[in-house]
Amino acid sequence: MSISAIILAAGKGTRMKSDLPKVLHKVLGRPMLSYAIDACAEAGCRRLIVVIGHEAEMVRAAFSGTDQAIRWVEQREQLGTGHAVMICREELAELSGPVLVLAGDGPLIRSATLRKLLETHKSSGAACTLATSILDDPGRYGRIVRDAKGDLAGIVEYLDATDAQRAIREVNVSLYCFDAATLREVIGRLSNNNAKGEYYLTDALALLRQAGKKLAAVAAVSPQEVLSINDVQELRQVEAILAARSKPTGSRI
Repeated sequence: MSISAIILAAGKGTRMKSDLPKVLHKVLGRPMLSYAIDACAEAGCRRLIVVIGHEAEMVRAAFSGTDQAIRWVEQREQLGTGHAVMICREELAELSGPVLVLAGDGPLIRSATLRKLLETHKSSGAACTLATSILDDPGRYGRIVRDAKGDLAGIVEYLDATDAQRAIREVNVSLYCFDAATLREVIGRLSNNNAKGEYYLTDALALLRQAGKKLAAVAAVSPQEVLSINDVQELRQVEAILAARSKPTGSRI
């Protein structure tokens, strides 16, 4: 089985207060994007597509010596996660089998989590499987909507959610697994009719459900893995978590 991944890494990172592309900011001495790349490789991905935008050439140059075979795609206009995948049509045309889609600004993601998502996708026979997390304080994350049977019905973004939906604690963590053929077909049907006027990849799930396709969700992501980096304070939080992970068991240091 051929496994591929699309890593979304085009954001400028305005709140980082730096001209450096967000995904090149160092986390324990390494560009934050490198953590997502390594997790995908360890999970068995043989083809990596990385969507970049702000200072694209700088990002390419930073990974020019990597052992990973990366296909870079430039998103010149930031029109949402769905748009980021749309511009990968040429690369998607070459793929078959499962395709992971994840963010490049989440260094805490573990390869074990990606493998669990892939296993659930295979065993469920779903057209799309996503990982979720249960948070005590779900904040502004997109909420997971389930039907009366408890099956995944879709995702509603925070800005588009009702008060009742905002009370949902199960959240989308922007980690998906699609079949390549399904992803190619559904991204062409996304629209930007929403509060932000963007193309949401999350809307793909509702479109698939309307077409009678099976969806699956697995609460595979621990609250500790959810944190992405949007500012310097969050970068320091992530560094502290990663540093704690690397300590030997039983260490008191």
